[in-house]
Amino acid sequence: MASADTAAPRGAARLFAAPLSLLMRLVDWPMSALQRLIGERRMAYAFLLPNIAFFGLFVFLPLIINVVFSVTGGAELFPSQRPFVGGQQYSYLFDCGSFLDPNSCREDHFWRGVSNTARFTVFQVTAMVLFSLVTAVVLNMKIRARGFFRAVYFFPVLLSPVVVALTWKWILQRDGLLNAGITSLGGERILFLVDPSWAMFWIVFVSVWAHMGFYTLILLAGLQAIPADLYEAAEMDATPRWRVFWRITLPLLWPNMIVVIVLALIKGVQTFDEVFVLTGGGPGTATLMVVHYIYETAFSNQVQNFGLAAAASVVLGIVLFALTLAQLAASNRKGAA
Repeated sequence: MASADTAAPRGAARLFAAPLSLLMRLVDWPMSALQRLIGERRMAYAFLLPNIAFFGLFVFLPLIINVVFSVTGGAELFPSQRPFVGGQQYSYLFDCGSFLDPNSCREDHFWRGVSNTARFTVFQVTAMVLFSLVTAVVLNMKIRARGFFRAVYFFPVLLSPVVVALTWKWILQRDGLLNAGITSLGGERILFLVDPSWAMFWIVFVSVWAHMGFYTLILLAGLQAIPADLYEAAEMDATPRWRVFWRITLPLLWPNMIVVIVLALIKGVQTFDEVFVLTGGGPGTATLMVVHYIYETAFSNQVQNFGLAAAASVVLGIVLFALTLAQLAASNRKGAA
């Protein structure tokens, strides 16, 4: 009986092994020929070539085209039909009486986007780091259903930003779920996405809610890497909890905190999806972000200005490059520590 039971799996294994073996032989022939042609040491370049080609076609080439567009003018799409204007697009963007007052700038929408992005990033990163830190500390404790709560906090990260924004828009709109609860208690409807102060608050809230789980995971990994002996020694010395956190947890967690701060800054500067779906940059320009300005200037406005949008994206790219260098420096410092 046992031999009959094992015969079927063996037969199925042979059935699948035969075409797999044939496929491997077909792949082996050109790879062996290529290895004989270029040598064993150069085979690594053959495996890297598809990735390099993909990167060049979809990353490096568009980057070059974008830089070319930023120094050209006109409304034509093809670079060969666009006249060279040098740094005119950049001088137009930076033509300001005061960079702190968008109304004094020639391209005031760009600087309103810069101002809104800066405010959003400051509030969002501050809230993100604080809530992620508190959540990571709590989830690192020995609490009931700890695995369940870790999964719950990480779940929003798995959702598409558009899905997150549409869900919260359904909750926050004039006839949404939140206003339904307020009116059922006798209150008046609040225009959460129309009032400028409420709109900025909610896009910060939704962004923190959607991405907090990722940063919590980084900090949780840092907390679990702290030796338990240090906490045991502090407990034996009857050290207060706040002092343990301030003297042991926070200093040893600081490399992870730096990484979280820099990653959150990069994400905050690039924010687009949630804001675009929730408010569309409104009311007016109250929640207009830099990326949204680039999108509108290049594609959404009646008069499409590809050169100006490209110049703004180059400026944004320089900022993101600086933040990326800061992240790499923080990572290297963490590795050295």
